Amino acid sequence: MGTGLDLPLDQVMVGDCLEMLRRLPPASVHAIFADPPYNLQLKGELRRPNDSVVDGVDDAWDRFDGFPAYDAFTRAWLTECRRVLRKDGTIWVMGAYHNVFRLGTALQDLGYWILNDVVWRKSNPMPNFRGRRFTNAHETLIWASRGPESRYRFNYAAMKALNDDLQMRSDWLIPLCTGGERLRDEAGKKLHPTQKPEALLHRVILACTAPGEVVLDPFLGSGTTAAVAKRLGRRFLGIERDETYAAAALARLEGIEPLPESAALSLPAKRDQPRIAFGTLVERGIVPAGSRLTDRHRRWKAEVGADGTLRCGRATGSIHKVGSEVQEAPSCNGWLFWHVERRDGSLRLLDEYRAEIAAKG
Repeated sequence: MGTGLDLPLDQVMVGDCLEMLRRLPPASVHAIFADPPYNLQLKGELRRPNDSVVDGVDDAWDRFDGFPAYDAFTRAWLTECRRVLRKDGTIWVMGAYHNVFRLGTALQDLGYWILNDVVWRKSNPMPNFRGRRFTNAHETLIWASRGPESRYRFNYAAMKALNDDLQMRSDWLIPLCTGGERLRDEAGKKLHPTQKPEALLHRVILACTAPGEVVLDPFLGSGTTAAVAKRLGRRFLGIERDETYAAAALARLEGIEPLPESAALSLPAKRDQPRIAFGTLVERGIVPAGSRLTDRHRRWKAEVGADGTLRCGRATGSIHKVGSEVQEAPSCNGWLFWHVERRDGSLRLLDEYRAEIAAKG
């Protein structure tokens, strides 16, 4: 797969993300998920009315240190990520209102090509305790390819299947990480303040990678990205500077069993499927010349010609052209419109024959 001989696959590298990224070979990973420090614009600790510190905003690493310093750090790690990303790879960068706009600017300035911004809408957001702003109920994920010419992977069919056969939208309603999924320390407190739900990473990784491909997370935290990647049969690489978080991630990974290879596979994208012409079915005798095709309501019947064209009354041409003409429609997918009438009188969709040929190769 050409992942690079020196790539430390399925490991958690403990240390500064810039230093660790610089050790990785170029063009070695297929996808990156990054949830960097938020650069929170706070003055002192943010506290609830009962004077307790609000989770997720009391970590010095997330503190506001001025825009120039944050921008310089952002561009440095994004530059290294672009170096290790394969030509046709993609990156997901996640942020909140404090930093997501600066992340987007840096991505575009460095040559990445933004594909989507996805809104993660939290079904159970933390309330706004002071009542001086709207409840912050979402975060934004920016999905980008390495450049405008990248032939990036998007598993459209898998995303559609995951969404009950409807096109996946760019607003995702997923609850915060709670319950048994939430890692806790010996005192029972949340181990990591911003642990992301596995459902979110499941969708991200399934959307843009195939089994066996490499997923990198330069801010691994409690290990959600690596855990989901391992479960889905992907290779992973995580970088985490906090030794406590890194140890928790490693312990978490030990309990993950990868899915069987058959379960980890996704439906192939349309462009990855071999192109099969209707004439192929004709010349192979699967739908021989002289056969009769009909729509599922048996309103129209068409005869198959030796050259793969159809004839239905005055309409002649391809399966798509004749289908659109008889319906007086601007277009028609003939594979999904026409059926073969079998000897027992039953109908079989034309596209099913094409799928059988594609499966045989």
